[in-house]
Amino acid sequence: MALLKKKDRFVFNTHTLIYEKAVVGWGTRIFRFLAFIVAAFMFSLAISTIYYRFFDSPKDKILKAELNEMQNQYYLVNREVDRLSGILDQLHYRDGNIYRVVFESEPIDKDVWQAGSGGINKYRNLEKYDNGELMKDIAMKVDKLKKQMVIQSKSYDEIAAMVTNKQQMLASIPSVQPILNKKLERVASGYGWRVDPVYKIQKFHEGMDFTCPIGTDVHVTGDGVVEEVNFTFGGYGNEIIVNHGYGYRTRYAHLSRFKVKVGQKVKRGDIIANTGNTGKSTGPHLHYEVLKNREAVNPVYFYYSDLKDADFQKMIEISNNPGQTLD
Repeated sequence: MALLKKKDRFVFNTHTLIYEKAVVGWGTRIFRFLAFIVAAFMFSLAISTIYYRFFDSPKDKILKAELNEMQNQYYLVNREVDRLSGILDQLHYRDGNIYRVVFESEPIDKDVWQAGSGGINKYRNLEKYDNGELMKDIAMKVDKLKKQMVIQSKSYDEIAAMVTNKQQMLASIPSVQPILNKKLERVASGYGWRVDPVYKIQKFHEGMDFTCPIGTDVHVTGDGVVEEVNFTFGGYGNEIIVNHGYGYRTRYAHLSRFKVKVGQKVKRGDIIANTGNTGKSTGPHLHYEVLKNREAVNPVYFYYSDLKDADFQKMIEISNNPGQTLD
């Protein structure tokens, strides 16, 4: 009788009613082997799917870490762009509400300041990324920031030019007395209705009279160009008119001697003439006028570089004296 092995299998034969040793053919063996391979593959695939579904591979972990870092950097950049935008808005506010007010200039147009810098299609390629909206938002902010920086830079260039122009204007506008008069003892009559010394009637006096000896130096009260040098026997007598620009002119009348000529440039404080008693004058003095757009204005308000507050108030009181003029 043959020896039995543990791996031997037996099947019950219903015809012979005895157990017989099962014989497995090569076809069955191959089929079983292939079935095992397929089952093992399917099992491995299922395990791998479950693992990668709930667990990251080392490479995925690295990529995710890099993605998180990039996302954090985007948030930081976004915050920095917002901060810079806030600073630029403050500069823009100062530009429009301080600097340009001082220089009497129109502020930057709101539509120009808020205008975009490109159509929607410009940022469409960013929408395909996971953080596309964030990237798109930052790109739009950066483009707007760059555009506004260019606008603001040009505005500051304009302001710089206005500063230079303003310095010239401040140097040109009359701001001192035409003769030395520190103690304010030489003011004889001011601007306004006064008694005419010749006709003895109320007449509007368009300037200010300063009493002084003949030959007293006359100083130009602001930078400018000598526009007229007139020799006359009546009215203002010998006179000089200086054009200071910006709509301002000054008149120096009843002079005895000229020290400038027409077209000559003068600086505030330059001596341009000597006082006299020419024209319709009842005594040696200087008649001084300030004209704005060819209309006479009160000269008393144009001594701000020459007088302290207390002296200015005293000058106003003296100039308001209702006595008669000297011309």
